Amino acid sequence: MRTVWLNGDFVPEDEAKVSIFDRALNFGQGIYEVSPVIDGKFRNWPHHAARLERSMATARISDNTDWPAVFTELIARNDLTEGRVYLQVTGGAPVDRSFPLPGAEVSPNRFAFTQEDSLIDTPWGKDGLRIVLRPDLRWQVRSAKTTQLLYAVMMKAEAREAGADDAWLVEHGVITEATSSNAHIIDARGVLVSHPVDHGVLPGVTRISVIAMAKEMGLQIEERPFTPEELFSAREAFISGAGTLVLPVIEVDGKPIGNGGPGTITSELRQRYIALLKAS
Repeated sequence: MRTVWLNGDFVPEDEAKVSIFDRALNFGQGIYEVSPVIDGKFRNWPHHAARLERSMATARISDNTDWPAVFTELIARNDLTEGRVYLQVTGGAPVDRSFPLPGAEVSPNRFAFTQEDSLIDTPWGKDGLRIVLRPDLRWQVRSAKTTQLLYAVMMKAEAREAGADDAWLVEHGVITEATSSNAHIIDARGVLVSHPVDHGVLPGVTRISVIAMAKEMGLQIEERPFTPEELFSAREAFISGAGTLVLPVIEVDGKPIGNGGPGTITSELRQRYIALLKAS
């Protein structure tokens, strides 16, 4: 049985419990981070830590947990070699449900757990993803990594029901991002195009590395929204995320992207990113 961490204690997962009055449960006042684990070590933490601070400020949550120490112990206790380590911080659990923010007497609830998964040797990395386009109807502050994920859950379900792996979201005629990762294309000119970081998309940690690596490869970068039409005419398309790394997209709404297989630039970015994680 997995060991998880809850409010300072390492406990078996079936013993970890929070109050029904927790503000993440009642109001969605909760934020989270996910860090990839490669070769038994969590990776890219400085970027995740910076985003965690920004998310907590947006959600009006204060906490100073030493997460690297928690992660290190969790990974060791669960003998995790490859997968993810997840943390969540909530607005805490007052004595009853109430909309106003509680005072300092209510401490945040904090928990973390590991997930074993194959991030490197995954079929999606070799074969690519099939996606569908869906309207983006989420709330407007998507730059904070909050637990308000109902619409993402709904769109993932719609994608699976349509025989696809995931959905990319469209708003005002342009693509914002995937349901739980950033979306990118290599357009017809060979330019990497990625939606700029603003309130409309999550500032992805993996995206930071992808943009930097693409520049090292000599690619031209355009951080701007792109349309579905540009996507369909692109040479390549791919996603980036902490839980997925870099994965190619080979089909959108039943139509092939490029030659219908993983693109060469995407494949190189994926291999470079895996090497970067292993070396970090």
